[in-house]
Amino acid sequence: MAKPSCAFDVAVIGAGAAGLFAASLVGAKGYSTIVLDHRERIAEKIRISGGGRCNFTNLYSNAENFLSNNRHFAKSALASYSPHDFIELVKSYNIAFHEKKLGQLFCDDSAQNIIDMLLSECQKAGVIKSFGITISNVEKQGDNFIITTDKQIIKARKLVIATGGLSIPKIGATGFGYDIARQFGLSIIKPRPALVPLTFTDHLKENCAALSGLSVEASVNFAKTSFAEGLLFTHRGLSGPSILQISSYWREGQNISVNMAPDDDVFAMLISAKSDTPRTDITTTLSQILPKRLAQQITTELSITGRLADLSDKKLRLMADRISSWQMVPAGTEGYRTAEVTLGGVDTKCLSSKDMQSKTTEGLYFIGEVMDVTGHLGGHNFQWAWASAYAMANSLP
Repeated sequence: MAKPSCAFDVAVIGAGAAGLFAASLVGAKGYSTIVLDHRERIAEKIRISGGGRCNFTNLYSNAENFLSNNRHFAKSALASYSPHDFIELVKSYNIAFHEKKLGQLFCDDSAQNIIDMLLSECQKAGVIKSFGITISNVEKQGDNFIITTDKQIIKARKLVIATGGLSIPKIGATGFGYDIARQFGLSIIKPRPALVPLTFTDHLKENCAALSGLSVEASVNFAKTSFAEGLLFTHRGLSGPSILQISSYWREGQNISVNMAPDDDVFAMLISAKSDTPRTDITTTLSQILPKRLAQQITTELSITGRLADLSDKKLRLMADRISSWQMVPAGTEGYRTAEVTLGGVDTKCLSSKDMQSKTTEGLYFIGEVMDVTGHLGGHNFQWAWASAYAMANSLP
């Protein structure tokens, strides 16, 4: 029995942040639009983001907050659709939100507010939704793309790929978008987990596990890149904002450095304390700037214990260096299972920075995380979803 067929101006594959927003925008311009997804429960990444409250943008988002083999690629789209543009849409739906820190905006209530807003925008624009489907083939015949699913055959003049990356496979992440890109001759920058906890396999794993759940404000450095935010000890290694940020830059086998007291000159503090309160135990002194459990572990690890008066300046220097410049080589990361985003993806040299269209296949677009554009932690990746979707939609007459 032949499958039913239908024709649209635009087909969007992927009903996440970028896909839903793009579909609503092109539909609002009068183009017949369908949005497809292999999941019945769509937009899961929005739903789980920000602890369930969706860090939907960042007030300070700009091209400097993104990684790409072409660091200039994102500039045009980000300049054309700013965080304040999306904020105005959020406000129009009376969604209450707040700034947490560093320009990060979260819903007061629930991430579902953002999903409902995007679905409402699609409904107002007359977008047809087809979720829980399986796509078996995509090809281009003449001026049209033919999408074969288990339910129907769809013909579209323009095809938008918004399928995301490989991060968090349990909510449906796949490499489908990369497969489509390769099929049409586009190259892929090798994907890797990003914004992901770091792991250890040696004694550091045991040390971190012993401190699991403990957090400190820290400065984490790799090469010439540094982030100063929270650090969290876990059973497997290290996490927290500063670690997640540096993970996007770190490479296997390379060294990172951690300063667990970035606001203090630890050596100067110890020398001063040795002079002023020489009978004080070093662990007690360190507990003024570090959590007591951490101070105890470090003094035990270095075998530097007892009264300050009994410790040489050389030992105090060793202690200060351990706190202010903790050198380590992670064994790896927790992988896509817990990675917030995927680094790499469709090579931007194959795409137009003005409208996200393939340079070699007219009418084929890639938006959002599927591309080799990866934001820092804190709402930047959502801003790229909105901005890249807008760039694509705004290019249509």
